[in-house]
Amino acid sequence: MTELPEARGSAAETRRREGTALLAALPEAALLVALDLGGAAPGSEALAALAERWEATGRPLCFAIGGAEGLDAAVLARADHRLSLGPLTWPHFLVRGLLAEQWYRVQAIRAGHPYHRAWRPG
Repeated sequence: MTELPEARGSAAETRRREGTALLAALPEAALLVALDLGGAAPGSEALAALAERWEATGRPLCFAIGGAEGLDAAVLARADHRLSLGPLTWPHFLVRGLLAEQWYRVQAIRAGHPYHRAWRPG
């Protein structure tokens, strides 16, 4: 995990500065998944299937979580996939925890571990 310092200025300037820093921090050829309210909101099993496809590319997998002003258009344009954790707005520091739990759940689903409890109604 790479945490970047919070930028200052107008909303647009903050997004631009943070976006520039995010893009500069990406490993070469990274598969970028941008956390974005406008992205797809798959269920856990569908996210596990996406994870399998992403990992099959052999590219380093990176998730971009925007700051308080969201992600810059340049980051969204560079993203290979946009992922939403639902319609609720969360502070970026809580999104890290939500994403970590979902990624643990994805790995449990792929391993056939009962953590996910797929039998439970949605």
